[in-house]
Amino acid sequence: MAITEVVVIGGGAAGFFSAIHAAQAAHTQVILLEAGRQPLAKVRISGGGRCNVTHHCFEPSQLVQNYPRGGKALRGAFSRFQPLDVVRWFNGEGVKLKTESDGRMFPITDDSETIVEALMFAAKKAGVFLHNNVLVQKIERFGSSKFEVILKNGEPLVCDRLLLATGSSPSGYAIARSLGHELESPVPSLFTFNIKDPKLHELAGVSVNPAQVKLLIPSLSTDKKKSVRNLEQSGALLITHWGVSGPAVLKLSAWAARELHDCKYQAKLAINWLPNLKAEEVKQMLLNAKTEQPKKFISNYCPVDVSLRLWEYLLDKAEVELEKRWADISHKSIQQIVNVLTASEYAIAGKGVFKEEFVTCGGIRLQDVNFQTMESKICQGLFFAGEILDIDGVTGGFNFQNAWTTAWIAAQGIIA
Repeated sequence: MAITEVVVIGGGAAGFFSAIHAAQAAHTQVILLEAGRQPLAKVRISGGGRCNVTHHCFEPSQLVQNYPRGGKALRGAFSRFQPLDVVRWFNGEGVKLKTESDGRMFPITDDSETIVEALMFAAKKAGVFLHNNVLVQKIERFGSSKFEVILKNGEPLVCDRLLLATGSSPSGYAIARSLGHELESPVPSLFTFNIKDPKLHELAGVSVNPAQVKLLIPSLSTDKKKSVRNLEQSGALLITHWGVSGPAVLKLSAWAARELHDCKYQAKLAINWLPNLKAEEVKQMLLNAKTEQPKKFISNYCPVDVSLRLWEYLLDKAEVELEKRWADISHKSIQQIVNVLTASEYAIAGKGVFKEEFVTCGGIRLQDVNFQTMESKICQGLFFAGEILDIDGVTGGFNFQNAWTTAWIAAQGIIA
């Protein structure tokens, strides 16, 4: 059988995984090009340096619910290669994964270098030719079915199959456009919210689990009148020096990525600090405190499940005097406290960065890709894997799972 020359552009998780599996076929020769000096940069910093490899969700129909964009396209893909397959593959490479209480999966070493080394070794073992610090200048069709990859130093590479696994890199998008593809406009996903409230900032480090966050985004309806779209998520919330973060906020930022971008990250955020209780139940707890603890200062006795520091902040936000005793609290003040406990409103004044990790909403339009093979429907012999596609997941290992799955399927399509 004739040798199939394959060039993979992008030395991240998707690029390495697809290169490894394609190179394992006897009739393929794979060259992996990485623009940076060091490959797998995002793998190294993922999960605070521990690498959140995937998520302990082995049911495809449930797994796809964690993807604001791309879930429908991934449904069939996950039936072929899912987190359980990732666990088995890494086990085969000598890497054992562990599951944490929230379902995230990490190497038992808690060190991302374990994953980097496994991928590097597997690539070397499979015969992948890795070239770091290599920039691609342009790509052209060569003959009827080949590609000519022209490097910045002028060196040309000719290949039969081309895989783009360049993540959200503008250079990868430019290559895709040059080969006939259109993009869904890339915008940030997975970010924290900036809130200009100095008193809230003083609570940096305080966390609430669970909290419910609801986004109120002004938008124009078809008749040009103002309308409001409500989006909400629940989970742990962390107060920071600049606003709020944590899983609840990150999930909300992912699902509302486009809407927030369109309104320039200026919107209102409502926080329910006690989502497991109805407003009437909260009110009754406050009334009980008024009856049962009349002599206690309101600032010193908190009848609901929030920290005393947060309680004092919320009382101030409700414009209730901290030095008052429970017996002296009016019914109007109690209702104000209920309101801030169940629906505090804050003005979002921009977005913050979620650690050093970043995820992009947007990329190659999914209708232009055959998800049976990850081959372009527009340009024969061109394949895609990973975040270059218009697929993004919430935090928890889901974006890496997209990379592993689409990379594996692309490799199968390349060697078929």
